[in-house]
Amino acid sequence: MDIHPALGVCATPGTVDGVTRADLEKQPHEIAAMFDGVARRYDLTNTILSFGQDRGWRRATREALGLGPGQRVLDVGAGTGVSTVELATSGAYAVGLDLSIGMLQAGRRVRPDVPLLAGDALRLPFADESFDAVTISFALRNVVDSAAALRELARVTRPGGRLVVCEFSHPTNAAFRTAYMSYLMRSLPEVARRVASNPDAYVYLAESIRAWPDQPGLAARIATNGWTNVAWRNLTGGIVALHRATRQ
Repeated sequence: MDIHPALGVCATPGTVDGVTRADLEKQPHEIAAMFDGVARRYDLTNTILSFGQDRGWRRATREALGLGPGQRVLDVGAGTGVSTVELATSGAYAVGLDLSIGMLQAGRRVRPDVPLLAGDALRLPFADESFDAVTISFALRNVVDSAAALRELARVTRPGGRLVVCEFSHPTNAAFRTAYMSYLMRSLPEVARRVASNPDAYVYLAESIRAWPDQPGLAARIATNGWTNVAWRNLTGGIVALHRATRQ
């Protein structure tokens, strides 16, 4: 289980109103089913729960990748493709990939011209060195083996190519961190009950964020799995961190 032992977090998987809620074991079929269940209102829910910060996080991810016209970028965990659209504004050719068929179907309904493919981060359906850059936003935390996923991302990236991981992290200010954790574990699930199509999925969201490594911890994981020149930048006080790296 990818979890800090001091936290004692162990969610119980199950089905709520016919919709799967995954647990922190992160089994792929449970993760996919859970996101299928939230797909219908996923983008709206994210914007509400993040107080609109999600747009800035997507823009910062694109800028950190330093994309240019003619380059190829892979967006893993693309969901409905809203992040893939942002990447394409750089002029690069952006391809989105996600494990959840429900998320992809929701995205194709509103973004029919965006290349969105079904696939697993642990078995990317691309040849070696296919992309100039790769990114994964708010999805590495949901992969059962994040180290293997980082190696697979390195495999499909050309030498010298770029990685950006946009992921929830740990606020750096102690007082802000306390307030944020209170929102995460108490207020966020309550708000989700009002706006999300599967509120219990957001209980998993909160638990998985709390169990995720901090900024140095994730940097170390990236550096030992095919990447070099690892650095990070905090967004929104460390609620989110952008980790950048270069393919060895």
